[in-house]
Amino acid sequence: MKFTKMHGLGNDYIYVNGFEEHLDDPGAVARAVSDRHFGIGSDGLILILPSTQADFRMRMFNADGSEAQMCGNGIRCLAKYVYDHGMTQQTTLQVETLAGTLTLQLFPKAGVIEQVRVNMGEPRLERTQIPMRGAAGRVIREPLLVDGTAFDITAVSMGNPHCVVFVDDPQTFDVALWGPRFEHHPAFPEGVNTEFVRVLDPHTFSMRVWERGSGETLACGTGASAVAVACHLTDRTARRVTGHLLGGSLELEWNETDNHVYMTGPATEVFHGEWPC
Repeated sequence: MKFTKMHGLGNDYIYVNGFEEHLDDPGAVARAVSDRHFGIGSDGLILILPSTQADFRMRMFNADGSEAQMCGNGIRCLAKYVYDHGMTQQTTLQVETLAGTLTLQLFPKAGVIEQVRVNMGEPRLERTQIPMRGAAGRVIREPLLVDGTAFDITAVSMGNPHCVVFVDDPQTFDVALWGPRFEHHPAFPEGVNTEFVRVLDPHTFSMRVWERGSGETLACGTGASAVAVACHLTDRTARRVTGHLLGGSLELEWNETDNHVYMTGPATEVFHGEWPC
C-alpha cells in the first residue's frame, strides 16, 4: 500500500489514494499504521476517494480504527494532496464527507498548496444534533457533572460532537485525566471531542483538545471551529478569532450573513512510502 504522511498543525494522518489503492478493512489498517512505536505513527488514516456528488470523497478513521464524520485539519491536507499530486488544477473544491459536502478554497504558492480555507458549514447547536442526552434545546453554559466534578460546558456539532470547557489555563490542565472522562461520559451517546479553552482577548483563544478515538492531538480543525462558536455564544469573543493550538494557529470566522464557520490554516506533506498490507 502506497501512502503519504501529512499534517495540519501537527495533527497528522496517513493518506491513501483510493483512486489507485483498495483497502478491505481500513479500520484495521488505521490501527496498524497509527501506532507510534510499531507503525508509521499518526492520529489516523484518511482515504481519498472518487465521489458521485463532489470532486472528491474523504473517509477518515481514528487511531483506534473507528470512522469519524470529519476532520478539519485532515481535509486541508487532502486538498493539498490532490492539487500537488496533479489530481486537480482547481483552486475551489467540493469534498464529500460523512458530515456533508464541504467547499474548500486553495491558495497555491510556487505551484504547491500552503494554505486552505474550508467552509465548515453551519454549527449544529440543538442537543439532539450534538448528540447529547437531556431535555431539548441548546447546551450553553450548562453544568455537567463529570466523576463528581462540575464543569460548565457548551456543546457544538461541526458534523461531529464537541464539548467546549473554559478553564483557567489549558497548558496546566490535566487533559490526559479529564479527556477520557468526557469522551465516554454517558451524556454523549456517540462519545465526544473535548476542548479545554482559555480566552486571551476578544479576538484570540488558546486550547488543547482530546479527540475521541485518538486521545490528545496537537490540533483539531472541527474542534477549533466549535470553540470559535462557543466563545461567541458565551459572549467571550467576536465572530472572527485566532485560535492557538499546540501545533500552531488557525484563523476562524463564524460568518453572520450565512451562519457558516470558515477555517483557514496550513497543510504540510511529510513523506511518502509503502506499507505491507
